[in-house]
Amino acid sequence: MARVEIYTSPLCGFCYQAKTLLNRKGIDFDEIDVTAHPDRRQEMITRANGRQTVPQIFINDAHIGGCDDLFGLDTEGKLDQLLIT
Repeated sequence: MARVEIYTSPLCGFCYQAKTLLNRKGIDFDEIDVTAHPDRRQEMITRANGRQTVPQIFINDAHIGGCDDLFGLDTEGKLDQLLIT
């Protein structure tokens, strides 16, 4: 199973949608709350090639992008492939 990491903040609707999709697929993920751990925000920005918004999602250390990117991969039928590797 793939390792999934998602950088979030508590009041983010897009974060909620992304986590809901992953939960619906039965995927375990590591959630990093950048509000509770502000030191991790810079880590997220660096890993996400300068993107500063949440969520930022990584699968097996590869940057997937945000919520729209995650849903786009799912719509294209590519997300399940990434999640099983």
